[in-house]
Amino acid sequence: MSTIDEVKSRIDIVDLVSEAGVKLRHAGRNYTGFCPFHDNKKTPAFVVWPETGTWRCFGQCNEGGDIFKFVMKREGIDFKEALNKLADRAGVKVESLQREAPQVKEANEHLRVLLEDAVIYYRTHLFNNKEILTYLREKRGLTDTSIETFGMGYAPHGYDNLLKYFLPRGYKEQDLIDTGLLSVRDSDQFTDSQSAIYDKFRNRIMFPIRDENGKMAGFGARIVDPDDIPKFLNSPETPIFTKGKILYGLDRARKPIRVADQAVIVEGYLDVIALHQAGYENVVSPMGTALTEDQLRLLKRSTRRIVLALDPDVAGQKAVLRGLDAARSAMDHEGELGFNARGLLKNEARLQADLRVAALPDDLDPDEIVARDKEEWKRIIEGAKPIVTHVMDSLAAGQDLGDAKVKTQIAAQVLPLIEDLPNAMERDTYRQALARMLRVDERSLTGRQAHAPALRRKPRGMDQSQKAEIPIVAVNPRLKVESYCLGVLFRKPELLYRLDRKLQEFGLSPLAVEDFEYTDHQLLFDVVRLAVEQDEKEHQNYLMSHLSETMKALSQDLLAKTEKLEPADDRLLEELLARFLDLRRAHAMINVNQLRFLQEDEQQEGGTNIKIYQEQAIQFTRLLHGLDQAKRRIFSRR
Repeated sequence: MSTIDEVKSRIDIVDLVSEAGVKLRHAGRNYTGFCPFHDNKKTPAFVVWPETGTWRCFGQCNEGGDIFKFVMKREGIDFKEALNKLADRAGVKVESLQREAPQVKEANEHLRVLLEDAVIYYRTHLFNNKEILTYLREKRGLTDTSIETFGMGYAPHGYDNLLKYFLPRGYKEQDLIDTGLLSVRDSDQFTDSQSAIYDKFRNRIMFPIRDENGKMAGFGARIVDPDDIPKFLNSPETPIFTKGKILYGLDRARKPIRVADQAVIVEGYLDVIALHQAGYENVVSPMGTALTEDQLRLLKRSTRRIVLALDPDVAGQKAVLRGLDAARSAMDHEGELGFNARGLLKNEARLQADLRVAALPDDLDPDEIVARDKEEWKRIIEGAKPIVTHVMDSLAAGQDLGDAKVKTQIAAQVLPLIEDLPNAMERDTYRQALARMLRVDERSLTGRQAHAPALRRKPRGMDQSQKAEIPIVAVNPRLKVESYCLGVLFRKPELLYRLDRKLQEFGLSPLAVEDFEYTDHQLLFDVVRLAVEQDEKEHQNYLMSHLSETMKALSQDLLAKTEKLEPADDRLLEELLARFLDLRRAHAMINVNQLRFLQEDEQQEGGTNIKIYQEQAIQFTRLLHGLDQAKRRIFSRR
């Protein structure tokens, strides 16, 4: 992703425009308000499209653009200044502004050289320690090649080993402190017999941590003595090591990730090494801490497909116990890869990535899984589930789904996640899946999110065990018509050509995505259109091979609704044509009515856009006339 695209993805144009003093109000899917670039405050001719991140003034300005154009016009600055300003707001680094000063670059390179020497130092101690080597070879199943490849080492017992080794070699005490190899005690934390400066890593297995380009940044360390704490220890933050911006193993995994078009995230250093050794080289680790957006962005340079292979206790039960709260930053502590469903979903949407979760079986770590069966790991990753599906399964595990209270509790936790999804088709699909899992009518889930506060607060007089009832909202009848029409086209895509020809005979335009009101239906119809316009595959084969998992689930539901299709093709074609004409007529009527209201508002305010609204209304009225004529011709043949 380019810097410009990254800035666009992080800034909400509605927020940006609102903060500039423009009072926006909802107008369908969009927002309208008075244009900030001219003095006419009678007509709300300024429109913002949050879905595309663009704006336009239909009044005096007659201009439009994206977030950059808005800032340029509002502040009178050029594109470079607007980019820098918005990048700073979004927390995105513009590379040209982040060049290291020569002296800083030289100092950092000096620290990296010291760390490379430390790799050799720790490696020498490892190969002189038969006990640790035996543990790695026999207990962890690592080969000498893997140990060498990843530069593993051992930090011996003692508090002043590094000073004794590195000072005679020309390094300064401050160098060792700056790299994080030495720690400094506060003056009130040591006695006369203790030194204020001591080796940070002692009696631990050492793992060199390199950035994505292979440059040394720091170390990770694992205990040898089970009584030591913590189990894992990383270098502190230094000028060249920021834990949340580095992924362990990425320097070796970048090319395999691109080849596989998939990255797999595991928890520990040894997991990464064991999986690479087993041939699964597209694996990295965030080093035992909560996954950050910066780390995901590193991966997205190579792939959009990312799988989190997590311990089921951490990824499932603990996420449930924490209520899937997006604010749970406390999960970021050593030795536990934080699973934050809501945070991951937001990152997934911002990054336009595909994040999935693969829970590990039998309380085994990845290295234990590949040790017992290499192919099992492949099957686990292939079976990775979308985040929402994983959370649903985790919540339902071991629960009595026949209990109404259990159903309410699960729905209360899953529905907020579903509502966070930006894609309407995915929201509908997951609501359907949740309804099937809980064995309830999907309508009972509709609108629940709007009443979510009632589920989180206990009304006066209500017992703790009581829950608010889920409101039932009526389904738009258009949904049924669209579902039926789309289900027929999925079952018989070849009818699309015949429908287009019939519409053209009546002087009407061919079917298009605009004939469907629902986003998921638009996406599905687009695949149908592509299927009939290509000639390399059978229509059905093309459809199945070009649908995502969520789209496949929706298509199966649509096909089920048309399973007992009996009319012959001619009669079916006539029926479909009539239904599509009805859909178009309903849509045209809505637009005509809206335009009439706008005309009335303009007349009252003395606005200048009356003619524009009138012309648009005339176009829709003519369309209504053509639709009515086509409908009469269809029925006259019966």
